[in-house]
Amino acid sequence: MVGGVEQEQIWDADAAQRYDTPGAGMFSPEVLGPTVDRLAEFAGDGRALEFAIGTGRVAVPLAERGVPVTGIELSLPMIEQLRSKVDEATIPVVVGDMATASASGDYAVVYLVYNTISNLLTQAEQVECFRNAARHLTAGGRFVIELWVPELRKLPPGQQAVVWHSDPGYIGLDTYDTLRQHAVSHHFQFDESRQARLTRSPHRYIWPAELDLMAQLAGFQLESRHADWTGAEFTADSRSHVSVYRLPPER
Repeated sequence: MVGGVEQEQIWDADAAQRYDTPGAGMFSPEVLGPTVDRLAEFAGDGRALEFAIGTGRVAVPLAERGVPVTGIELSLPMIEQLRSKVDEATIPVVVGDMATASASGDYAVVYLVYNTISNLLTQAEQVECFRNAARHLTAGGRFVIELWVPELRKLPPGQQAVVWHSDPGYIGLDTYDTLRQHAVSHHFQFDESRQARLTRSPHRYIWPAELDLMAQLAGFQLESRHADWTGAEFTADSRSHVSVYRLPPER
């Protein structure tokens, strides 16, 4: 959904049509409910900006809660899928890269969900993403990021791949390039036939400490970090985190 021609090719019309899984997976109420609750709390009486808004998985229910939401999105097919749900007046979207594109107005919260900052494939782009968030926020505003923790502890010497999820009909594995801090997520979907469908997406993984330094470079301070949107404690065994960065009240 972000970050150059390669990402535009990944998030094409086929990906957009298959992205939504209403009521299941990342669209399930137990996943979406706490996400929207927390973001609505952060927005308060202000406006929210979603970087890489995609098909509106989070933005649509957040707008239904009465929060004015604007989005930035690189993929035109993803925006078209969003437009099948809400019009431009309800959720305006700026076409562009989340590291550089600008949306008009000031916002109480800017957010990035479901690992999307890792779609920016260089450290420089990721730092610019923080700076872009800061430019859009009011004094005291928050930048909220949901991101996975790289599972390198599961990677024995000489091995490049880690299976991170396995269900009937689905296997997800990541291959790591530890020299460049890159990973490629491979999604295998299959049925009783001998055929399988493979989709892949590249990422630059970020350790929490590196993420905190990126935030400092953009003028943010870490306000909180939890293992999920419900506020569970973040520990050494947590597989992901929700990190909340805040600008000083006076800028």
